[in-house]
Amino acid sequence: MQSLIGTGVALVTPFKKDFSVDIDALQRIVNFSIDGGVEYLVVMGTTAENATLTQAEKELVIKTVIDTNKGRLPLVLGVGGNNTMQIVEELKTGDFSAFEAILSVSPYYNKPTQEGIYQHFKAIAEASPIPVILYNVPGRTSSNMLPSTVIRLANDFSNVVAIKEAAGDMAQALQLIKNAPKDFLVISGDDMIALPIVLAGGAGVISVIGQGFPKEFSEMIRLGLNRKVNEAFKTQYFLSDCIDMIFEQGNPAGIKQIFQALGIADNTVRLPLVTVDESLANRLNEFVKNSIN
Repeated sequence: MQSLIGTGVALVTPFKKDFSVDIDALQRIVNFSIDGGVEYLVVMGTTAENATLTQAEKELVIKTVIDTNKGRLPLVLGVGGNNTMQIVEELKTGDFSAFEAILSVSPYYNKPTQEGIYQHFKAIAEASPIPVILYNVPGRTSSNMLPSTVIRLANDFSNVVAIKEAAGDMAQALQLIKNAPKDFLVISGDDMIALPIVLAGGAGVISVIGQGFPKEFSEMIRLGLNRKVNEAFKTQYFLSDCIDMIFEQGNPAGIKQIFQALGIADNTVRLPLVTVDESLANRLNEFVKNSIN
């Protein structure tokens, strides 16, 4: 899918100081990302703090992104969890007409076997009315979806079109790129190794930092896709300290501090997350100030 090549950004859900959803700030973030040149937007991923949103709030966020986007960029919707039957029901009854694909995380907490993971995504693939992007993030799910399971799913279901690979394991990413069927996309889910994955044959990234520095990050990925290695690594090294910092005290606390420094949104997160401490806030603020100057 050509529309998923390049930089997608996993949008945050901005909150006001009273913890209510800040629609105006969300509109600013969407426009900032689009104006910065990213290729697509991901709604209701982990970065959106969707675990702490009510169903009504989720619907409000989704509608706001659709309305603000106005069809300018492809949209991907996070639809995942560890209750397979519930996800299947959602896929059979929901309206996905505004979306290019769904992003579905490997089941967390239950810790299924590889066969369990395969059967989970088999059920999702058979129920989904639109293409499916698998999402492997062992640091959050406590289980690693092995390349053999991913390749099996990619070969068995034509609508399983990509994986967001966030194991942070370059060797595993290389296995996926090497063995995946033609046109199956390996998308980095890790900002720090997104460029190396692209240079190895990956399709791009679903990024967190990309919404804070959309112009720089999306251009870096495009340079990588075009094999302009030296120019791409210039941006990689410029952003690398900031990438480390935004994940230092949890996601999305770090990227929300970037948005506060940029004057786009408040840094409020919902419990059990807390805002970054004063030391990290000062370092992130300084990075933003220096990058603007």
